[in-house]
Amino acid sequence: MRITRTLIDAVRASPPRAVPQALCRACVSLLPDLTGLSLSVLGQERSMNVVLFASDDVAGRLAEIQYTLGEGPCTDAVRLRAPVFAPDLTRAPDASRWPLFCVQAAKAGAEAAFSVPLTAGAKVLGTLDLYQETAGPLDDDQVRVALLVADALTLAVTALEHGASHGVLTWLEGAESDRVEIHQATGMIMVHLDVNAEEALLRLRARAFAHGTTALDVARAVIDGNLDIRDE
Repeated sequence: MRITRTLIDAVRASPPRAVPQALCRACVSLLPDLTGLSLSVLGQERSMNVVLFASDDVAGRLAEIQYTLGEGPCTDAVRLRAPVFAPDLTRAPDASRWPLFCVQAAKAGAEAAFSVPLTAGAKVLGTLDLYQETAGPLDDDQVRVALLVADALTLAVTALEHGASHGVLTWLEGAESDRVEIHQATGMIMVHLDVNAEEALLRLRARAFAHGTTALDVARAVIDGNLDIRDE
């Protein structure tokens, strides 16, 4: 009850545009022993993740890395509809499960990552993603809190999606603004290379990984005319 009440109070006390920051602060206060966390929801297309909350730059970077590479704890959590815990990204078995993600995560400053899906019935709304600077498992209390936080966040996200306030709905729709550029760039690549949408998105992600950047950065370069995928 304390966790749910904390999150609900954070939402009620904040105007719609401040909801992401309020929920993020509430989550951090409930999991003080974790280095950082982020909350992502699935966009209108299942391949598009939208980061709603991030406690720090590393948490946001880890979410973007997983989106760009298409692998990592959060992608598996969505696919399996179950929590995925990786206590040591620097060695097997975790490093073997997601070799590309683990290398990039270590460079970003994370040696452990944990993802809990936000499930509403048969639907996965998104994931609560936690990370630690140093390797090590979550203890029983941390697991319990993470699961309860995920349940509370599921209620909060559902309320935001279906809330009566037009301000809240407008904010939630606006959270996908960065992905609009990826959609636009994907369409341009489809035309330039005469490929379908899936192949175009794969090309965009591959370019991002090969150059150590993000899919969003590549999309903006394509749109601005600073990058022609046909030259790759």
